[in-house]
Order: sequence, then C-alpha cells, then structure tokens
Amino acid sequence: MSTTPTSGKRAAPVAAALGLPAASALVIGSIIGTGVFALPSALAPYGPIALVAFGVVTLGALALALTFGSLAGRTTASGGPYVYAREAFGEFAGFLNAWSYWITAWAGNAAIVVAWVGYVEVFVNTGHKTWISVLLALTGLWIPAAINLTGVRNIGAFQVVTTVLKFVPLVFMATVGLFFVDPHNFGSFNASGQSALGAISAAGAIALFSYLGLEAASVVAGRVREPGRNVPRATVYGTLVCAVIYILGTLAVFGTVSHGGLGSSTAPFTDAANNIFGGTWAGDVVAVAAIVSGIGALNGWTMLCAEMPYAAARDGLFPTAFARLRGKNDVPAFGIVASTVLASLITVFSYTRFDDVFTKIVLLSVLTAVIPYLFSAAAQLYWLLVHGRESLSPKRLARDTTVAALALAFSYWSIQGSGYQTVYYGLFVVLLGVPVYVWLKRDQSLAAAGTDAPRRAPETTLPSPRRSRGLRTNRVGGARKPHPLNHQD
Repeated sequence: MSTTPTSGKRAAPVAAALGLPAASALVIGSIIGTGVFALPSALAPYGPIALVAFGVVTLGALALALTFGSLAGRTTASGGPYVYAREAFGEFAGFLNAWSYWITAWAGNAAIVVAWVGYVEVFVNTGHKTWISVLLALTGLWIPAAINLTGVRNIGAFQVVTTVLKFVPLVFMATVGLFFVDPHNFGSFNASGQSALGAISAAGAIALFSYLGLEAASVVAGRVREPGRNVPRATVYGTLVCAVIYILGTLAVFGTVSHGGLGSSTAPFTDAANNIFGGTWAGDVVAVAAIVSGIGALNGWTMLCAEMPYAAARDGLFPTAFARLRGKNDVPAFGIVASTVLASLITVFSYTRFDDVFTKIVLLSVLTAVIPYLFSAAAQLYWLLVHGRESLSPKRLARDTTVAALALAFSYWSIQGSGYQTVYYGLFVVLLGVPVYVWLKRDQSLAAAGTDAPRRAPETTLPSPRRSRGLRTNRVGGARKPHPLNHQD
C-alpha cells in the first residue's frame, strides 16, 4: 500500500477524449440506469406521497448540479468531490471524500445490476432462481468492466449509443403513458403508516439514488475537452433532462399499475407498458430498454470507480496501484478490476442474505454518496465566503450562496432520511478508511525521512483565485500557494 511509485506507467496528463455530447451522455447515462426502471416498486410502499418526495429530491438534485457546475467551472482537474474537498479543507477531508465516493461507485454498481437482473429475467430465469440471478448479475458487472479496460474513447461512444437507445421508451412512458393514468391505481396517498414528513424523508432517501451520477462529468473533468465550459453545461443539462423523465415516468407507472401489484413487481415499467397496450410485446420492448440502460449506467459508473481513486492516488492519498495506467489508452486498470470485484462480492452476499436486495444496497449507496455531496456544497460555500466578493457581482454571489446552502441542507436531509441502521453501517464503512489513511501518511513520512526530500505537491492542486475584484477565477495551472484561511495538513 506504499504511496511511492514502483512499477507500471504513472499518470501523465491524459488525453481529453470527451466532448460536450459524450460528457452529457455520461451524466445522463450515469443517472438514468436501471434505477428509474426499478424505483416505482421501491417507492410503492409509501404510496403517492412518494411523488412529493421525488419532487423535493429533484429540487435538491438541481441545487447540487448547479453547485457542481460552479465548482467544475473553477476546477478542471479530474476527481470532482475529492478535489473540491481537498482544496477547501485539506488532505484528510479529500481522502474521506475519495474513499466514500469510491464505496458509492462500486456499491451503486451492485444496486444497478440487481435492478438490471430484474429486467433480464423478464426473458430468462422467470422462476427467479437465486444462483442463476447471481450469474446474470456477475455477467452484467464484468461486461462494462471489459469495455472500460479498452479505453476512454470506447466508453464515450458506448455511452452515447446506450443513452439514445434508452430514451425512446422512457420518453414514451413519460408522455403517452400519462394519458392512460387511472386514479384508482394510486391507492392511499400515504400508505407507509408514518407521518407525512417521515414518509417524504424515507421515500426521498430512496429516490435520491436515481440522481446519483449527476457529478459524473466533474469526476472525469481531466478527460473532457474544454472542461471549464463543457463540464458545467453537461452537469446541469443532463440533470434537467433526467428530472423531467423521472417525474413524469414515475407518475405514469404509479397511475397505470395497481398499488398492490406495483409493490411486488420486479419490472414495474414492463408491467405498466403491458397494462397500456395489452399482451406482453410492449413490456418486452421496455425490458430491452431497461437492459440497455443498465449496461450503459454500469459502463459509466465503472469508469467513475476508477477515476476518483486515480485522482487521489496521484496525490498520495490512495494506494499507488490506483494511479498506475496500463496500455496505450492509459487505462486505470487496477481501479476498474478492484472495484468490480468488490461490487461482485457485495452482490453475491446480498442475493444470499437479503430479501429486499435493491433497497438495502440503494440506501447504503445514497449515504456514502451524500457525504461527498455535502463536502462539495460546503467547499462551494467556503469559496464564496472567502473569495466571492472579489470575483462575483453581488447578484451572482447571492444566487450562488443560496444554491450552495440549499444543496448543503438537502444533503443533511438525505442523511437523516436514510434511517438509523443505514447510517450506522454507512458510517462504519466510511471510517474503515481511517486506517488506510494512517498507513498512507506513514509511508509518506518514512519516505520523506529517508530522502530528506520535500513533500511532493499534489498533482491536481490548483492556484488560489486572483485577488483583484471583478476578475473570474482561473484555477488551472501550477501549485497553489498556502492561503491563511485554508486548512494545512
């Protein structure tokens, strides 16, 4: 676990292979996986009040998207939340964000593949035998891993294709499906037995899973052409498109499938299509779209599994193996393989231990994702309070501060809605990273003591903002000089 380079090609600047269309497709493809196709069943126990929760979560997701867009406009290095937290609050905060997001990425892949298997089993393993479901899930995890190992250009092309294919049935359900809504299918408005606020909070924590991935373009910013311009646009545009599809599509499913049938369905969009047209052919088309969508989401998230630890490892804040690039396409192969192995293990464990596999993994993924979201919103607030008056007009400063504060409050709300058990296990998993950080710092200290060499500057460090009023910040370039208000480790 040494942080000193040993073998393999170390990180030189990577080629920026993703343009605005590919970056937008990465955001949309990472957000719209199989989550949207499985979500109505997970929300069904709460009743139509879950749609209120979905609306609240959508507003929070848009606040987060705008926050990430502002951060990405100033910071164009790969790493996303990791870079933002490290720049604002120091190395330990950066490490915790990288560690937490890494857990989100591979645990989220496990949740996506579980939902994906539900739609594959529309055609095969209709009896839902566990061992066959496990084999299908492992296949769904390792196909995207193989695609990622071939290089980023293939990833971008694959994302564009799968995004286009998945959109046709989703747009259909979110438009035409609304004309077939039957109010009697909605059932009791609050079927959870909880208070309205409690039901909205609990349903919101599940619904947030559908928006995980909105930060995807910022995580791979170093691989995006003109990142200061394209990353913010891809983030905001992609989130807006997904928000419209999500709300209208979920409403259509709630209104076309009976409440009782929805709660037990493993493929709710398929059931909705069959109810609209009769027979099974329409449901089969939707199932194929869900399968394509799931593979596209797994493809994008597998890339993110490697990119976040890759950025942290370049700075000595993750094991060195994650920073090594392989092949002519500079692929972070170790991060891809290690993350897919972990996703495979948690998938097998979940299938053999849990009944509600999807919901259990979803809640863990949401919690570990919200921690980097919270730190990113806090980093944006920090920058606005320290440098905002020098760099932004009063109107822009007020707007950005309000959005960042909403994103921060939304993150706290999402944590409390995850439930005590999820917070307990999630916090335990996140804190498992502390011994790893201690080991990494030990290696750095021993290396520095042995060579009397100065500590290596982070490779993703960016300069402090210009101090003159009215000038936009340019944070691309050389090493940052310490600022008296910045935390120094």
